[in-house]
Amino acid sequence: MNQKQLKILNWFGIIAPLWLLAGVTISGALYPGYDHYNQAMSELHARGSAVEQLAPILNHYPLTLLFIGFGVFVCSHCRESGLAQLSAVFIIIHGIATFVAGYFPCDTGCLLENSSRSQFIHGVAGAVLFLSLLIAQLMWIYLSVKGQVKGWFGWFSACCAALSLAVIPAMGQALESGEGFGLYQRLSYGASLCWLLVLALLLRSPFKHSGVCSPRP
Repeated sequence: MNQKQLKILNWFGIIAPLWLLAGVTISGALYPGYDHYNQAMSELHARGSAVEQLAPILNHYPLTLLFIGFGVFVCSHCRESGLAQLSAVFIIIHGIATFVAGYFPCDTGCLLENSSRSQFIHGVAGAVLFLSLLIAQLMWIYLSVKGQVKGWFGWFSACCAALSLAVIPAMGQALESGEGFGLYQRLSYGASLCWLLVLALLLRSPFKHSGVCSPRP
């Protein structure tokens, strides 16, 4: 893969978080009465949603290509570090799970009781979405500890991972109360996407890290 192709795929990691922000905003605006504070993002393309068909086309399918493309970039760019390349595999897995979550919608309201097969698959894909980026972040924390990447990025990765995990209890409580789930879900996933964005920016220049991800000559 030549440098021009790598630079394009690097942009995928920068675009992905911004694409999701725009896509969810637009989808929510087209869904009468949708509440970003209380409702899960999955409800945008749940069965019977006003944007059931549009939301995956606007969000999941383009994001699948962006995540997988960026994962390919990281794998190629970081060829000198097996652990960094393994993190790229988890980013690619994140992209595949994004497609599955879009292809299999949850039931109306995404209620847990008497869920369909589609919602079950959607839920499994959602869990893979969360864990894949979390594991990738943990790997870059380890690379920082080993001195193979800038120390500040290790701390940043740790903060993003901690935030993603910290709001999980609040998400559980929000499910029971019916208030605030959308906010906590966005905080958790948003932290991981911020990490992805900063990783993409970090890898744009070989001078911003200490050699573990040097580009091809």
